[in-house]
Amino acid sequence: MRLNKYIASAGVCSRRKADELIVNGNVKINGSVCCKLGMDVSEDDVVSVNGRVINGEKKRVYFALNKPAGYITSMDDEKGRPAVSELVSDITDRVFPVGRLDYNTTGLLIMTNDGDVANRMAHPSGEVYKTYVAEVEGVVSSRRIDRLRKGVDIGGWITAPAKVRLIKQKPKSAVLEISIREGKNRQVRKMCAAVGNRVQKLERISIGEIRLGRLKEGHYRKLTREEIDYLKSL
Repeated sequence: MRLNKYIASAGVCSRRKADELIVNGNVKINGSVCCKLGMDVSEDDVVSVNGRVINGEKKRVYFALNKPAGYITSMDDEKGRPAVSELVSDITDRVFPVGRLDYNTTGLLIMTNDGDVANRMAHPSGEVYKTYVAEVEGVVSSRRIDRLRKGVDIGGWITAPAKVRLIKQKPKSAVLEISIREGKNRQVRKMCAAVGNRVQKLERISIGEIRLGRLKEGHYRKLTREEIDYLKSL
């Protein structure tokens, strides 16, 4: 089995993140540091990541977490900021977040130890829509909504077409529902800023067919069998 897949199957991280760990010298095979991508390992090899011996093919688990504001999407943070790992610390299996939500964004985050699913969800060929509810400053005209739908420049990069609808227009702010297929850093915030409506509050309410629903902030739930089958079908 390829080394990055073995690491992912042990529930350490996604394959992409595993490649980073390998290149950075955080992985050892039989006591020797391995920095070469594409290596194969067998069941007789002893693989360790950051000094901890791992075992492949762990039981797969899948959770939906409602991330509050003020948490980083990481398992730990060198700056000492609160991390989403603290919200799932009572899960006996080691899980990691799929994708990211920025520090001040709330909402749906998938937590799993299935590196293959994480890899498929993150792959550019996938067309999984992530849907957000954004409260923005000012009046959102039909022209601005049309620009968001067609794609806007967010710093030298044009966003792909998005699904956008106005939920409510208030005197000094508006609420939008925005669905995007991409996942650039702070993309929704940058898109709204590009048309003149700065985001005040942002929540992700769905990833494909998986919905946040009434899950309270800071809480998590197991995915249903139907939701797991959906993820595996991507």
